[in-house]
Amino acid sequence: MTDQPAWIGAYPPGVSATLPPLPHPHIPAMLRAAAATYGNQTAFSVCLPNGAHAAMSFAEVDRASDAFAAYLREDLGLQPGDRVAIQMPNSFGYAVAAFGVLKAGLTVANVNPLYTAEETLHQVHDSGAKTLILIDMFADRMTPEILGHLDNVILASVVDFFPALKRKLVQFVLKRVKKQVPTPAFPHARLTDAVAAGARRLAAEPDAVLAYAEGLGHDTTAALQYTGGTTGVAKGAMLSHGNLMANVEQSYGMLGDRVIPGREVCLTVLPLYHIFAFTINLLGMFQVGGHNVLIPSPRPLSNLKPALETFPISWTSGVNTLFNALCNEDWFAQQPPKHLKASVSAGMALHEDVAKRWEEITQSPVVEGYGLTEASPTLTVTPFSASGRRNTIGIPLPGTVVALLDDDGNPAPQGQPGELCAKGPQVMQGYWNRPEDTAATFRDGWLATGDVAVMDETGFFRIVDRKKDVVIVSGFNVYPNEVEECIAKMPGVTEAAVIGVADVATGEAVKAFVVKTDPAVDQDAVRAHCRELLTAYKVPKTVEFRDDLPKSPVGKILRKDLKPATS
Repeated sequence: MTDQPAWIGAYPPGVSATLPPLPHPHIPAMLRAAAATYGNQTAFSVCLPNGAHAAMSFAEVDRASDAFAAYLREDLGLQPGDRVAIQMPNSFGYAVAAFGVLKAGLTVANVNPLYTAEETLHQVHDSGAKTLILIDMFADRMTPEILGHLDNVILASVVDFFPALKRKLVQFVLKRVKKQVPTPAFPHARLTDAVAAGARRLAAEPDAVLAYAEGLGHDTTAALQYTGGTTGVAKGAMLSHGNLMANVEQSYGMLGDRVIPGREVCLTVLPLYHIFAFTINLLGMFQVGGHNVLIPSPRPLSNLKPALETFPISWTSGVNTLFNALCNEDWFAQQPPKHLKASVSAGMALHEDVAKRWEEITQSPVVEGYGLTEASPTLTVTPFSASGRRNTIGIPLPGTVVALLDDDGNPAPQGQPGELCAKGPQVMQGYWNRPEDTAATFRDGWLATGDVAVMDETGFFRIVDRKKDVVIVSGFNVYPNEVEECIAKMPGVTEAAVIGVADVATGEAVKAFVVKTDPAVDQDAVRAHCRELLTAYKVPKTVEFRDDLPKSPVGKILRKDLKPATS
């Protein structure tokens, strides 16, 4: 690296390449400062598919999360650093729970609510979480094995903290009419009851909650965010208070005066349990006084229509498949959001034709960012001043240094590909209880992303390939090892290999190659087997049967030999 990287000159006017000291000692202090500044302004709205919606102010979220923190520490007796698993969709309850866990001096362990029991069990067991906050619609997924690891289960509703009449009406429809809320068969508390119990605690001792943050610092682990990393084994990336706050400062600092504190309205379609939305939408928008419009379920896409018609959306984030799908919706193309200032794409490559069409329809720019869970997550982004540039992941965020290294750890020549490696205050502390995996992910202090990139003469980066075999389906990572292991459990199957193939709807789709001994095993049977053990986006879309699979001299299946020549 040189003292003056090529990208230095690409920062917009007023944006510094360096990151100033963080303004807060920990996330609870950041949350309290925002609540004190924006008070009765709306922090979150939840908009349901039928158009019913409700709002919570910054002050209300602050009080509810304080109360929940008191419940966790006083009623449940949790201790600093204990992990609390949160398995919920976008909702008021998610924000209250996550903020409450952090204010209690505990660690958030996010779990995808769509996970199967087997996937949930792995994360609960690996994180050591003894408390789970679960959306009530999936209570029937709790198995004796999962419950055996837990001391406490707290159930939440998607309409918790709605006004009483709306809440009761929606709950009646969900439970009695649509039969979407099962009756739990295990001991549990209700999130709203937990908040009420904590509030009673704080009524007697109002400042008790402040003591929970004593001892927290920039290096204290705030979240375990699970990812497969460079292997198929889901590992918890330890993200500290400093990591997450730094990425908020870096990301919003790059936007400069395009974000007006206390004035923005952000459509949050991406799930808050995903690291991008957790950092940029949940934490970032709260810090700058933004109004987050939360979408609990974005499928079908018509679920977004009421929110777009009701709220003056000025910002949104998403993945290529979301932008593409919205552009193909007649109702969206005919009546695009009138107040949209800009959009940010992440999670997968933003296709040039999709970006152009999005900008034509919305009359606003969209730019692409790049990152990974281990970087909290953002490493680079295209400045809006260069929004017309395509096929680029932009330049490093302030305070971030990127190097393209060859297999020997040497810098790749200008314009030549190399593995994208990074340093910065947003880079994780390591993987939870996995020192060997941590060591393998860092190369002489550099976070090795596993992605191959090139840098042009102006300092803009472009991803050209992935060293990892990760398949990215609509922005979600699918790890071939996990799917292969699932298929291998199927009677009548001897070998399996999984790759990603191009797909118009999802960017990539999972394809499985299977060697079978039972003639009765067909594509439908393999997919049905996978659906029992895996989340839907991990299930192979196609299955091809082979007599054998290509292997190396030591017997390792060569996935690269299965990929189409043009991929």
